[in-house]
Amino acid sequence: MTATRKHTALPKARILIEALPWLTRHHGRTVVVKFGGNAMVDEELKAAFAQDVVFLRHAGLKPVVVHGGGPQITAHLDKLGLVSEFKAGLRVTTPEAMDVVRMVLAGHVQRELVGLLNRHGPLAVGLTGEDAHTLTAVKRYAEVDGESVDIGRVGEITGVETGAIQALLDDGRIPVVSSVARSADDGHVYNVNADTAAAALAAALNAETLMVLTDVEGLYEDWPHSDEVISRLTAAELEKLLPDLASGMVPKMEGCLHAVRNGVRTARVIDGRVPHSILLEIFTDEGIGTMVVPDAEGETA
Repeated sequence: MTATRKHTALPKARILIEALPWLTRHHGRTVVVKFGGNAMVDEELKAAFAQDVVFLRHAGLKPVVVHGGGPQITAHLDKLGLVSEFKAGLRVTTPEAMDVVRMVLAGHVQRELVGLLNRHGPLAVGLTGEDAHTLTAVKRYAEVDGESVDIGRVGEITGVETGAIQALLDDGRIPVVSSVARSADDGHVYNVNADTAAAALAAALNAETLMVLTDVEGLYEDWPHSDEVISRLTAAELEKLLPDLASGMVPKMEGCLHAVRNGVRTARVIDGRVPHSILLEIFTDEGIGTMVVPDAEGETA
């Protein structure tokens, strides 16, 4: 009897089969991905991110990408000689700085990302929170030493209109959304936190999952004393941890909390420094980040 030929590609088949239950579970579902951290500035990671998002689309999911652009905004302000000042972790945004924010987000970061995605086909369409009233905001104030401080054109999201995004998804496109919003009160355009914008969109779209790319492995159990990552926690458990989190993680984890408390089935913080982290998190048994799930019935913080 002839011996069975050894096929060197068999491991690939095993990997594909491992993804099968996850493909079945997520098929047709909306996934909101917040693009940020190292993945925004490293060329290889940017290309891998674009491949992941296009893979999601071709695997039958409906990805929506939301992005900010803090490092790029700071670099452009520096070039123009405009000082970047922060209060309570928020960028003080003058009208002049807001012009730069809009230009950098919609004219540079978004264009580059749309271009990377569209290398794989006519898929991505860029829009900002201003377009079709997708995001509406009111002026936000910072709290410094117990006092409310005016930080300029920084906004807090008050409304989400999903019509334009849903129309793009229904047409098989990948919406790429810049995190700026217009106020219905004063007509000004405001800079809004991209983590918060992604969470608000995920809730409004009734997304299956919110994924937030960051520059750490996930939420650490006892940072800085331990580098053990919490792989899964409930909304109530997260709420208890929020007051002790590092300031950079607060908007990300608050966004995750908002999402799962408003209809999103899971919210995940994953390490954007790992190539193809999105695929590893969604389509493998191990996962690589921290997943937040809604409270069990009757469970509260």
